Amino acid sequence: MSSMTAATRLPRLYLSPPHMSGREQQYVQQVFDSNWIAPLGPQVDAFEMGLAAVVDACLASALNSGVL
Repeated sequence: MSSMTAATRLPRLYLSPPHMSGREQQYVQQVFDSNWIAPLGPQVDAFEMGLAAVVDACLASALNSGVL
């Protein structure tokens, strides 16, 4: 057991802190309005094409777990 008490614990280090730009509700609403909730749709296609362009690849695949 650790000798640290709650008062002496170091602050939590977030590996990927949440960030909201302010447009998330708009994007989520677009998905609901398009009725493409699952499994795929135009937003996923656009994301894959954009990601492939950024990393200079022929193709990219959006995965829910990061595992092929």
